[in-house]
Amino acid sequence: MDAKQLFNMLGPIQAKKGYQFNPDTSMTMDLMEMLLVNKERYGHMACPCRLASGNYEMDKDIVCPCAYREPDVAEYGSCFCGLYVDQRWIDGTIPHQVVPERRPPEKVLAGLGLE
Repeated sequence: MDAKQLFNMLGPIQAKKGYQFNPDTSMTMDLMEMLLVNKERYGHMACPCRLASGNYEMDKDIVCPCAYREPDVAEYGSCFCGLYVDQRWIDGTIPHQVVPERRPPEKVLAGLGLE
């Protein structure tokens, strides 16, 4: 599978849930490629914007779409990576701002190998 195939496979599924991919196609396709790299590296599509431990149980909250996407998009119109956005974000009716990390610090440290 390549990035374009992943994009085409996930897009309609996520659209039914009210999410859209970021209209910045270059960034979106780079993120798709990084998801595939993480799939090959770890065996799961860990968020490309976070450090994964490689242990599925430790990483399952950041397997894309991550556990934080829903509250991120509800509050900011975008997920942490900017891969998933909502219509408010696309229309510019919600400010485009940096989405703060919601992942608990202990999981971030585990991703760094500092458990």
